[in-house]
Amino acid sequence: MKGLFTSLAAAATIAAALSGPALSQGTPQTLSVMKVDPQSVATGYRTSKVVGSSVVNEAGESVGTIDDLIVTPNEKVPFAVLSVGGFLGIGTKYVVVPYSALEVNDKRMMLRGATKESLKSLPEFKYTD
Repeated sequence: MKGLFTSLAAAATIAAALSGPALSQGTPQTLSVMKVDPQSVATGYRTSKVVGSSVVNEAGESVGTIDDLIVTPNEKVPFAVLSVGGFLGIGTKYVVVPYSALEVNDKRMMLRGATKESLKSLPEFKYTD
């Protein structure tokens, strides 16, 4: 009889292990999935390639560098943090522009109408973390 209980306990343990993950009790969760065309996404730019890119104006003059991309919880659109001015990180100022203001022109990031002076006159952005 003891052998029968041991066998049943072993079988129950194996069945529980093979049955898949345990799901928590409570309110069922639903997830709304949006269809995305992978072909159109593939034409985009990876953030790892965008961050560090030089930003030029339409005259081809370098006006800054993309330091970071930030998505806010409310707008759900990216903003580009640009580092402007300074030399080797000394005297650098961070400013924010909507990512939509940047254009890709000949594989370079372009901000129309920007000058170093106009970007330096924008409010300074400071990272909070």
